[in-house]
Amino acid sequence: MTINKTIYHIYRAVFVLLFSAVLVSTANARQLDDISLPDSVTLDGSDVALQLNGMGYRTKFIFNIYVCALYTESKVDSRDAVQALKGPKRVVMHMVYDEVSHDKMADGWQEGFEENNSDEQMARLEPRLKTFISYFPDLKAGDVVLLDYVPGTGTRVTINGDVKGVIEGADFYSALLDVWLGDEPADDDLKEAMLGLEDN
Repeated sequence: MTINKTIYHIYRAVFVLLFSAVLVSTANARQLDDISLPDSVTLDGSDVALQLNGMGYRTKFIFNIYVCALYTESKVDSRDAVQALKGPKRVVMHMVYDEVSHDKMADGWQEGFEENNSDEQMARLEPRLKTFISYFPDLKAGDVVLLDYVPGTGTRVTINGDVKGVIEGADFYSALLDVWLGDEPADDDLKEAMLGLEDN
């Protein structure tokens, strides 16, 4: 009888530990199908805790291309509110499609910038956009791209943990955000999801 009670208490303790771990995991991460992202992050070079504002799929035709998430210093629900925040920000792209070539990525970035900026703005952004595009290799499912804005530093591009480079200017990151949040977003549903307006 004593052995059975001991076994019971062991099983109960293991169950409690496992259940607690699940609760902690749920409390500190957001799940979208197989992709899990933390509820908060702090960028290298900053001491500001950023909150997960929203996340969703970038789709093309019927295919999911990547999960995209926006981190901000406070929760916001409009493009203008995001752009008004002067502190650090992060966009995460977690690739889920088999492969997206460098050329396809380049076309996507170019189109996103051109559709959300005037000719005058593009004249200022174009040289930096070319440098930004050069950082991207062919991307495969499981690859993770971090696009961080660090005030006073610029837009830091990190792919699979490797820092590719930094693009100067707050105006560049603002234009980059408009690829998803501007008047002509890459994906209307994703825009709503990143702004926390859509329950994923």
